[in-house]
Amino acid sequence: MKDILITGANGGMGRATVDWFVKNGCRVFALDRDTCEARDNVIPIQADVTDESSVSAALEAVRAETDSLCGIIHLAGIYMLDSLVEMEPETFERAFRVNVGGAFLVNRTFLPLLQKGAKIILLTSELAVRDPLPFTGLYGVTKTALDQYAYSLRMELQLMGISVSVLRAGAVDTGMISASTKALDNFCHHTKLYAVNAKRFREIVDGVEARKIPPAKIATKLYRIFTRKKPAFAYSINRNILLILLDFLPKRARFFIIKKVLSR
Repeated sequence: MKDILITGANGGMGRATVDWFVKNGCRVFALDRDTCEARDNVIPIQADVTDESSVSAALEAVRAETDSLCGIIHLAGIYMLDSLVEMEPETFERAFRVNVGGAFLVNRTFLPLLQKGAKIILLTSELAVRDPLPFTGLYGVTKTALDQYAYSLRMELQLMGISVSVLRAGAVDTGMISASTKALDNFCHHTKLYAVNAKRFREIVDGVEARKIPPAKIATKLYRIFTRKKPAFAYSINRNILLILLDFLPKRARFFIIKKVLSR
């Protein structure tokens, strides 16, 4: 039986991924701040991925059960929508601590348990290779940083026989979508610097998130990557046609279009 660590295991994508890997013969160490219930081949591990001592304690909890992992899947992350010049410094710093620093801490801490041939898979975003929309900049920047971190990590860990891949996902039907809606409403209500047309901004966001896929599709895609003998570095799922088309335009045209739409 293969042992694997999944972070963010109690979120929408996390639960679906845990279920799919267990269904396919894996034993899962399900790491999250709010843990799930223990069951056959699911061992909940309570930990905060931004806290070094918490992650170290998680390592000892896993070591009590096994001395070897065949993979780590990173699903822990947060979404935010705000102005880059109005958000609190703590919001800016926390986004990096969770979305980038969490993966760094977990990989650094659990590396001794990874056997040769092990796989690390990180969930980034299609924004990692595209320009973010207004007020989604911090999320896009952290996911881009995570994508580049993963690339650099693959360069290094290939020398140890460990592969690293990213899954660049579009909109997924989880609680994060409702969180983005609340964040949008909050921003439009509280911003003091931007006379944003909230209705039009909502239309843009809804257009980007309209084609959502269920968490189960993320789970099956992750498992396919995990079971490949030589996985590629990057995979995509549910790419958004509006973002793709916008990306084809010159940057000057993108700025002009967004300004016109949001200023009406």
